[in-house]
This record gives sequence, structure tokens and C-alpha cells, in this order.
Amino acid sequence: MEKLEYIVPCHFGLEAVLKREINNLGYEVVAVEDGRIVFAGDKEALCRANIFLRSAERVLIKIGSFHAETFEELFQGTKALAWEAYIPRDGKFWVAKAASVKSRLFSPSDIQSIMKKAMVERMKSVYHVDWFTESGEAFPVRVFIKKDEVTVGLDTTGESLHKRGYRKLTAKAPIAENLAAGLLMLTPWKGNRILVDPFCGSGTIPIEAAMMAAHMAPGRNRTFQAEGWKHIVAGRLWEGVREEADSLADLSVETNIQGYDIDDEMVSIARANAKLAGVDHLIHFQTRSVEQLSHAKKYGFILTNPPYGERLEDKKTLMPLYRTLGERFQALDAWSMYLITAYEQAESAIGRKADKNRKIYNGMMKTYFYQYIGPKPTGNGR
Repeated sequence: MEKLEYIVPCHFGLEAVLKREINNLGYEVVAVEDGRIVFAGDKEALCRANIFLRSAERVLIKIGSFHAETFEELFQGTKALAWEAYIPRDGKFWVAKAASVKSRLFSPSDIQSIMKKAMVERMKSVYHVDWFTESGEAFPVRVFIKKDEVTVGLDTTGESLHKRGYRKLTAKAPIAENLAAGLLMLTPWKGNRILVDPFCGSGTIPIEAAMMAAHMAPGRNRTFQAEGWKHIVAGRLWEGVREEADSLADLSVETNIQGYDIDDEMVSIARANAKLAGVDHLIHFQTRSVEQLSHAKKYGFILTNPPYGERLEDKKTLMPLYRTLGERFQALDAWSMYLITAYEQAESAIGRKADKNRKIYNGMMKTYFYQYIGPKPTGNGR
């Protein structure tokens, strides 16, 4: 089958997780860059990447790359790409996003405008028309320029992959689904181990954990931009991959996943979201403060996204909150704790330096993933 190259963006700091996911799907990783992985695969890979990848943001077909220091070079480089191989005569096409880092060309709106004109000129010469109706399927383009190297991709995903379709209601500062999944995959947690999120909010971390435990593909219940591109990806490929995803799901698994929040309304929202995801029977949600965090069993995991104190008035409460979290963690027997936060005094408040500390960007916000690694289970310990 025809091989294509795919560009898969992710949160900065999760590149190793995404690379492992792509390798596990059986595809060859071509390049690992800051915030993205490039891999090679057939057209079925487009469907499988969109439906199965948990930590990815979207999947782009790589159209090409070239060097450009001037807008003329950008125009000519864009015009030289074989757009007609992907976009039909009636296709709707535009540059949906342009990003530039350490490059001479830096204005997103100018980059978008010039590339659109170049695409039009290319396809006018191929299709022998002077005007495009753009009444057909949508073909959003994304471009990234780094050190004057332009990389162009066609967005097969549409709405970001973090939108699984289950989170209809959210907390004030929800963690993205793909970030929650990526954090889980940075830990040794497995579906048969205890997991507690004491600041669960709208339930994203417990829900992603339950989906992983039940081998539920994150994209199995949503649609994608490229499903309308019949000339590129046949409908039978999407059907086959969805059947594969359905066959792998096992909702009969036994789990010990718990989500707590001090806010009754948040707990109700978390339960509703878990029901929409089809995993409500795999998670125990409860209204409970962090002061009440306790568990009788050994070798459990805390994985959480506690408050950061975005507002000045909230910062006063952070030190005692994190101190309490540290005390409750210390009282647990042989547990591990993983938390993502932008609160710079987290380790001091918890009362212990993390065994590992990983910098991860949550959108534009720099956060730290503090890892307190407990002992491995012995005997039949879970």
C-alpha cells in the first residue's frame, strides 16, 4: 500500500509517550521533534492513529517541507507542493493555523494569506479554472516554521483529539484528556492497580484511566475530518479500524479507580461524564476533601491535577492544601504519587523532594510533573 508521512503534534514533554504509542501500533517513527512525532504508514495508519492514539493532539498528512526566509520563497515553496493530489476541484481549503519559531517569517496572518494564494495559483494551473467554488469537503492546512524550515501538513482530525466526546461538562480548569492519558502512561500504573485522584474535578483522569484499563480506543465514538475524503481514505478503512477498536474493548474488567472532589456539583459532573464515556461502572466517585484521603490497601497510586492558584486570592490556600496532600500521602502504605502543577512551592509544601520531575507544557503554561515513586508490589500485592 502507498506509504505516507504523518505529523502528530502533542504536549511539549510527552514526545516519548507518543513515540511509544506509535511504535506499539506498529509504525516506523521517522523523526522526534519538540512537540511532535513524524511517522510513516499506509492510509489505514491515518485511521488507526486518529482512533487509537491517546496522547496525540491531531494527525496531519505531511504535504512537504522547504526552506523560506522571504514571503516570495514561501509563496514559491507552497506553490511547488502537489496540492491536487489531496484537494479536489470543489474542495474548501485554507491555512487554519500558522506557527513560527526563530524564523524570519513570523506573522501568522501574512503566512496564512500568502500560502492560500500560492495554493490557489497551483490548483488554477492544474484544474484550468480561474475560480474555485469551495463547496465540497474541507481541507484545513497547518504550517509550522522553525529556523526558516517550513513544514506543511493537511489536518485529518478536525476537532482536536483530546475531544473524545464524553466531556460535556467541565470544571473551571480542566486537564485535557490527551494530557491526562499521557501522564498516566508516564507512570507504571496498570489497570489492575489502585488509582485515586483526590482533586478529580470533572473526572478526566479517572475516566482516561478506566478507558485504558478497558482497552477502549479514545477515538472510537467520534468523527474525523478525513472521513469525508473518500478519494484519499476509503470508508471501509474507517469501518475496519472501528471494528478493531470495538473488538479490543473489554468492559468486564475489574478496576479500583476512585475520584474525589470537595465539590458536590463536580462529583455529579464527573459521574455524568463517566456515564457518557461508558465507564461509570469502573469508577467510584465520592464527595471527599483531601484531608479525608486514606486507603487500607498497599501499593496504590495517586495521580492528580491539584489547584495551581491562578488567581492571587487563591494562592494563600495552596501551601496548606499541598501540605495536607503530602501528609495524607505519607500516611498511605507503600503508595506512589504523581501530580502535575504550576505551583512552584509544591515540593516544599509536600515536605519531600520528588524522585523525578518532568517539565510539561499544559497549553502555554509551564507545569511540572512531580513523581514520588513507591515500592513495587511483592507477592500478590496490587
